[in-house]
Amino acid sequence: MHGVRVYLVRHGDAVPEDEAGSDRDRWLSPRGREAARVLGRLLREQRVVPDSVLCSPLPRAVQTAELLAASLDYLGPIVSRRCLEPSAHPRVAADEVAAAGAAVVVVGHEPSISALGALLVGLPGFPPFRTAQCCAIEHGKPTFTARADLDQVHAYFLE
Repeated sequence: MHGVRVYLVRHGDAVPEDEAGSDRDRWLSPRGREAARVLGRLLREQRVVPDSVLCSPLPRAVQTAELLAASLDYLGPIVSRRCLEPSAHPRVAADEVAAAGAAVVVVGHEPSISALGALLVGLPGFPPFRTAQCCAIEHGKPTFTARADLDQVHAYFLE
């Protein structure tokens, strides 16, 4: 994983469970769609050029992945993987990410996306992600975080 650049993303804000009928079926709210577009612009400004885009099969993650792909001019397939669902164990996801290319955008959920981040950097824990937040991990170390809610990118170092 050390030569790989991984961009871990939590999906954008989604409609409430009672509106969607179940948590699995929740889709992006208008605010979530806008946040995904803002995050896409922030990642484009960081010159993120993905080789692949992986996402959870849940609608809010697929929609976030599609909006990010459009912002990044990514024309390849968006691959949905059950190992990126909210309750999934990060080990399987880490193997999928390792096989996906040298620059991989991964869209998932809490708590599994921060668990994957912890596994990728070799730490017992990782700060939880806000919606429409990305943490870049390059050569096994976090390098920046981009947050749509703040419309900002910050250098990101874990002690």
